Amino acid sequence: MEKYKIIACRVLWREICFFAAQSRNSFDFCFLEQGLHNTPDLLRAKVQEAIDLTPGDYSAILLGYGLCSNGIVGVKARDIPLVIVRGHDCITHLLGSKEAYREYFDRHPGTYWYSPGWIETGTQPGRERYEQTLRQYLEKYGQDNAKYLMEMEQGWFREYNNAAYVDLGVSESAADRSYTQACAEWLKWSYDELRGDPRLIKKWLEGSRDEKDFLVVEPGQQVAASYDERIIKAVGAAPDAENINPGDQ
Repeated sequence: MEKYKIIACRVLWREICFFAAQSRNSFDFCFLEQGLHNTPDLLRAKVQEAIDLTPGDYSAILLGYGLCSNGIVGVKARDIPLVIVRGHDCITHLLGSKEAYREYFDRHPGTYWYSPGWIETGTQPGRERYEQTLRQYLEKYGQDNAKYLMEMEQGWFREYNNAAYVDLGVSESAADRSYTQACAEWLKWSYDELRGDPRLIKKWLEGSRDEKDFLVVEPGQQVAASYDERIIKAVGAAPDAENINPGDQ
């Protein structure tokens, strides 16, 4: 049995805790607030702080993030390795592989993802978000400015045309599916529903270091974007790792 520290986005807390309870390993958890990817520098700082506060009596830190708007780029391993899923964001954890993510994206390039964690921790695009944001702008900026700001707020939605709901069956999801369908209808998007694959989360919790699915950042190294199918890589010198190319893993 191994002991791991998990530092992850709260969006994934239900899924991670559910499958961690089934693992032979033991875990301590640190879940950071949803939305940090909107300010990548803050995400990087918060993750690094959590890493720096972790004592050295763990086999590894399991970092429950993807590249996340480059928010983990520059994150450093201190005394113990980091193990990170190779993915652009947390949806890869739910779909089971970066290949599944890419395959779906290639077929549905205008997809906005909904999941139990995303719905629980933040208002997703739809009527509820629109009305909540409009109220805030009216109270703070007045009617004319609110109208302009709402046009800006809604502008990026034009990049999307498909609301895809994905879950791993961990919690009751009928209400979440209905919520996503209502959002899609209001936005005039298509709706799709996927049952996720827990394979990746289970492997991660069992301590797999399969380089196809996971990046291992050794002490002294830091995370970098790889700009290829690996998504992320480790750079910098790794002490006592003579066989590791320090520049590119």
